[in-house]
Amino acid sequence: MVAAPNDRGFTLIELLTVVAIIGVLAAVAIPQFAVYRQKGFDARAQHDLRTAAGAEEYFYVSNQTYVTCASAAACEANLPGYNRSPGVTLAMTGSLNSYTGTASHPNGTKTFTFDSANGGIQ
Repeated sequence: MVAAPNDRGFTLIELLTVVAIIGVLAAVAIPQFAVYRQKGFDARAQHDLRTAAGAEEYFYVSNQTYVTCASAAACEANLPGYNRSPGVTLAMTGSLNSYTGTASHPNGTKTFTFDSANGGIQ
């Protein structure tokens, strides 16, 4: 095939401009993506804490006491209906009339605390 005389490709300046625009967009998007990931890990920890709190209430209805468990694996074994999420650190401390719990994720930025006597997540 023979190229028409007016048929030309992109100039080097045009290609460099496109590459620069893509670089700027990536420089903005990548740090924001990391923030979104941290928020996702925090949401996972908060969800696990709320689920464990519901399981504590369910256990209390049957046994008239709350469960104490030092890890997410122990809580999963002792609290009915609680299924831990990967990576979440959870601990629940139960007493006769109330319970507290903490949850976090190593890749998140927050530690959540639940206190049944003070109305939930603090």
